[in-house]
Amino acid sequence: MTKITQIQEFLKKNDAELAVFSDPITVNYLTGFACDPHERQMFLFIYDQQDPVLFVPALEIARAKKFVSFSVFGYMDSENPWEKISAVLPNTNAKRIYGEFDHLNVTKFQGLQTVFSGRFENLTPFIQRMRLIKSADEIDKMMVAGEFADKAVKVGFDNISLVATETDIIAQIEFEMKKQGISKMSFETMVLTGDNAADPHGIPGTNKIENNALLLFDLGVETLGYTSDMTRTVAVGKPDQFKLDIYNLCLEAQLTAQEFVKPGVTAAEVDAAARNVIEKAGYGEYFNHRLGHGLGMDVHEFPSIMARNDMVIEEGMCFSIEPGIYIPGKVGVRIEDCGHVTKDGFQAFTQTPKELLYFEE
Repeated sequence: MTKITQIQEFLKKNDAELAVFSDPITVNYLTGFACDPHERQMFLFIYDQQDPVLFVPALEIARAKKFVSFSVFGYMDSENPWEKISAVLPNTNAKRIYGEFDHLNVTKFQGLQTVFSGRFENLTPFIQRMRLIKSADEIDKMMVAGEFADKAVKVGFDNISLVATETDIIAQIEFEMKKQGISKMSFETMVLTGDNAADPHGIPGTNKIENNALLLFDLGVETLGYTSDMTRTVAVGKPDQFKLDIYNLCLEAQLTAQEFVKPGVTAAEVDAAARNVIEKAGYGEYFNHRLGHGLGMDVHEFPSIMARNDMVIEEGMCFSIEPGIYIPGKVGVRIEDCGHVTKDGFQAFTQTPKELLYFEE
């Protein structure tokens, strides 16, 4: 059964005639056509009993036709996209329509309401479930993305210097990845030194790399349509014992959770496996985010590995395990691997060592 057939079967089972996809990642997932329409409109329309229709900006029509075997229509920037959609669709009289509520913004939704008078239902949970369990081919692609993340962080390690800034190192990482054929990173690369690492989403800048401090790298690449994400924290010079203790505590939490993962446990239990280690040591308040997130074609996907999420872990799920301890003004540590669930446990996509690495000027 193809992915589009799965959508059609869902529609028939739920007495609906149409599903509208507005997330470019979902469109790529279902058709193989990757496109960022920016501010323009792009939709995939899948009917229960009629052929799908892909609607794209006019400048993307020729490329889109290389990926799909059904009708592709588009609109010029000077045209009204909603009027054009109404004119090209085979049927706009659907009484029940499914859409991706987590992606539809108000402009898109109001525009679609000028085309369709039927009732909209939320398709996001169904799509999340479709994308949740990765195929062997998807996992192979994510292994490749993980290998490139390992290469990227090594470039970062090789450029550690007390005369370098955070952004200097980021530039070297991303330049080398471009040279190796990586067109884009999964997200904005983070290199955070000293106190800057105590902000979970710190912003890299012109801070020079501190001596006798910890240095945090958070990065990933996108390749073959799939993403990677990893974090390593290393020592520059000789950090004091407090910083080393916090690092070792975070590492213990990460390894404990990683070893706990297996089919049948819940997402909340995985989160608790790491969180309990940090809480027992008295630093629970400084671990202020979920343990992990899903990933695949998006770097942040369903599900969340967090407290109160009783979703049962299954073979083929892919997610991060990334405990962090952030003590403002003192130290910040995060250690992260993404991987996939096997019948026996958790296999990481990234293999960079996690015992504390030391770098001297």
